Amino acid sequence: MNLVERHTHAFAATGERVTRVRLWHVPLTSHTAYYMAEGKTCDTVETVVIAVDADGGLTGWGEVCPIPHYLPAYARGVAPALEELAAVILGGDPVGPEAMMADVDAHLPGHVYAKSALDIALWDITGQRAGLPLYALLGGKRQADLPLYHSITCVDPDEMGRIAREALEQGITQFQAKLGASGDWSTDVERLAKVREAVGPAPLVYGDWNCGATSLDAIRVGRGAAHLDVMLEQPCPTLEDCARVQRATGLPMKLDELAHDTASLLAAHQLGIMDAVALKLSKFGGLSALRRARDLCLHLGAKMCV
Repeated sequence: MNLVERHTHAFAATGERVTRVRLWHVPLTSHTAYYMAEGKTCDTVETVVIAVDADGGLTGWGEVCPIPHYLPAYARGVAPALEELAAVILGGDPVGPEAMMADVDAHLPGHVYAKSALDIALWDITGQRAGLPLYALLGGKRQADLPLYHSITCVDPDEMGRIAREALEQGITQFQAKLGASGDWSTDVERLAKVREAVGPAPLVYGDWNCGATSLDAIRVGRGAAHLDVMLEQPCPTLEDCARVQRATGLPMKLDELAHDTASLLAAHQLGIMDAVALKLSKFGGLSALRRARDLCLHLGAKMCV
């Protein structure tokens, strides 16, 4: 559907100006239900795809796909946010997104998940206008290939081991085992043990609670699985509790849900819980903000999952 549209004949003919923003809601159904801690289940998500049209004939595409009950993001909130921002977006210069995004932030604080799709679309137009791939505009290509990780739903430990083994046979070398769905810390230790047994000693294995564990349960799991050479991911809903788990277990830690701006990255690094970090476009508000986060993480020496 056409979300917002305005004629821009009054603007100067030089350069592009945004004339229209279009938006689609598309349901995406997983091949299997996805189980996480605290009873969270995900089988279908609604992705939001937007197209930003400019009068120079270019169209930039962006997307945001919020997982229900996971982060402060709501698929049906994207359209109202962009409608509110129409006065800033329409007629604006889409090339060099950070200038427009600064105006967007001033007009509507917050709602970064909705802004992320817009920012991505503006970068798409910028890349087309420059005749360059985005990686060239964002600092250049540093490596030809990127490792993938397989995220294993939190089910029976033997089944999680089977899933890991099949993924290993397909060439996957990193494995994220979801934990906490059964509410039993000892079963979580078994889950990590089965995954490690299935993939052998070399691959990276980490257990992820998605903020759904108490520090006590996460510490018991970490101590029970310490001999398996595993990493822990975001066990608790606060940085302080995650730090308590790290100190008690001595295991490396990956940050995810609580990493959403440069201040949170600096705080996590100071607490010693950011050996690795998940940088997600929707949490930061698009490529512009994520580029700053990437550069900070490079400086701090944290491994990144973007």
